[in-house]
Amino acid sequence: MLGAVGVVYGDIGTSVLYSVKEVFGSGHVPFTPDNVHGILSIFFWTLTVIVSLKYVTLVLRADNHGEGGLVAMLALAAQTVKEQPRLRKWLLVVGIFGTCLFYGDGVITPAITVLGAVEGLEVISPNFKKYVVPITLVILLMLFMVQKRGSASIGRYFGPVMVVWFLAISALGVFNIIDNPRILWAINPYYALRFIFEQPGITFIILGAVVLCVTGAEALYADMGHFGRRPIRVTWFSVVMPALTLNYFGQGALLLKNPAAVKNPFFMMAPDWALVPMVLLATLAAVIASQALISGAFSVTKQVIQLGYLPRLRIMHTSVQEAGQIYLPFVNWSLFAMIVLAVVMFKSSSALASAYGIAVTTDMLITTVLTFFVIRNAWRLPLALSLAATAFFFTVDFAFWASNLLKLFDGGWFPLVIASGIFLLMKTWEDGRRLMRAALASDALALPEFLESVFLSPPLRVAGTAVFLSSESGTVPNALLHNLKHNKVLHAQNLFVTVHNHEVPWVAQDERVQVQTFGHDCWQVDLHYGFMDDPDVPRALALLRGRGCEVEPMTTSYFLSRDSVIPTVGTGMAPWREKLFAQMHHNASGVADFLNLPSNSVVELGSKVEI
Repeated sequence: MLGAVGVVYGDIGTSVLYSVKEVFGSGHVPFTPDNVHGILSIFFWTLTVIVSLKYVTLVLRADNHGEGGLVAMLALAAQTVKEQPRLRKWLLVVGIFGTCLFYGDGVITPAITVLGAVEGLEVISPNFKKYVVPITLVILLMLFMVQKRGSASIGRYFGPVMVVWFLAISALGVFNIIDNPRILWAINPYYALRFIFEQPGITFIILGAVVLCVTGAEALYADMGHFGRRPIRVTWFSVVMPALTLNYFGQGALLLKNPAAVKNPFFMMAPDWALVPMVLLATLAAVIASQALISGAFSVTKQVIQLGYLPRLRIMHTSVQEAGQIYLPFVNWSLFAMIVLAVVMFKSSSALASAYGIAVTTDMLITTVLTFFVIRNAWRLPLALSLAATAFFFTVDFAFWASNLLKLFDGGWFPLVIASGIFLLMKTWEDGRRLMRAALASDALALPEFLESVFLSPPLRVAGTAVFLSSESGTVPNALLHNLKHNKVLHAQNLFVTVHNHEVPWVAQDERVQVQTFGHDCWQVDLHYGFMDDPDVPRALALLRGRGCEVEPMTTSYFLSRDSVIPTVGTGMAPWREKLFAQMHHNASGVADFLNLPSNSVVELGSKVEI
């Protein structure tokens, strides 16, 4: 539970910094007691419906072998409709685009959260305004520089710091509610419904700002595999929801007493002596919220690579105990560059709030759609019940999404451009790999028949084991052809290994290896991994011990084919996409590193593939 408070709730826990300010600061809502009650009631019931009911009660049930997150749900939903290839294809497209939106969210969240915290300096003195952006950039630079050390070293402090944060924002809320306790009537949904029915146009406009209070809700589902369903639920209802409610109502009480506090109601709730400590605590909480999202970007990227939508990237493990703690240098510094661009372009949390929302609400919509297919096809519930369970949430999500479209030209385009660019890369990689497999298959030879012809007049056999990596099981690897052509020898023992990635988080050890003998001490070995697994070919081959095929590390060589992609004019992709794929393929990290092969035992043989 302590870990869940620190990691899962960092984003939604820091939304109190800017949510109320953006709703009332928009100028669309006149300052009247009824309007303040109405808006606070909408805040409370938005948290209740979207977080408490949708995510905590329903979506957390849709786990993929204990794992959560959009990638896990996408894999689960795609499996449930595998008999309907057309529908499965569209679900994959929608789900992958939702994953791309996560990166857009990953750029906006650290920028708006850290900016929102540092802007507390302006409440202390207006003279600090010119230092807000530089201080924000320095904090972000320090945060990204320590990523290579891993989150374990600082992660142990996340829980206690966030507990202090939630206690502090609760105390601020109570401190202001005592002065104006009638704000507590806003818990009654009557005030929200009256505001909606009396001012439907204004309601639609301000929903784009109200949604800021639930940014980070996806993290509840995404981190389920790390903490489990129960700790996340208990922590939400016992710690986070009460703290957020008290703080939002405290801001409402302050606005009833002092409408001028709208310029920054969160920090103006604090007495003068508490301002500096609150700015420091808010900055710490903002860094923790950003850290959780950065770590999530590393994990999601690894999962997407495993599913075959991105080229191999260099992955560094930062913990000897926790396999999930990883660092991807390329993702880290690309994310930092985009965040710096966002901070420099928008300059304030209010301006960034216009960019925030579209990515979040689109992800919420996609999660609801995927949840329907899980409920209907995986849980086998009746159609009427499946629709009833998701239609209400879809309607709510759609209302927030439609409202956020109003911010498209004020900054909402920014995360969409990021997501679209990443989606283009993912689709290009997927389509390019498909064309590449087709090109290789057209020239491929069947392995059993090839070996039979080779052993009619066998070449010289040399001591040791040769492991030939092949992308397709049962076909002759190019590395074997080149080895026979140039070296004219065959090892005493030959393994033809194909690595298969599956749409499940984990593959059990007893299902990791399948082996088939071809005779003459030659075997076809198929290795199976889930999208959360770390491929490790030597470790997997060690499981063959006792199955008639012994692999001794000191006498084993790994033969790889390094393919060079040659774009050609034809029926494949557009020429520019083929060139982009060729560049992505060229820049992908080596197969040897990705499969954890010992570098002093790897032999690479080149070949060209035309697509």
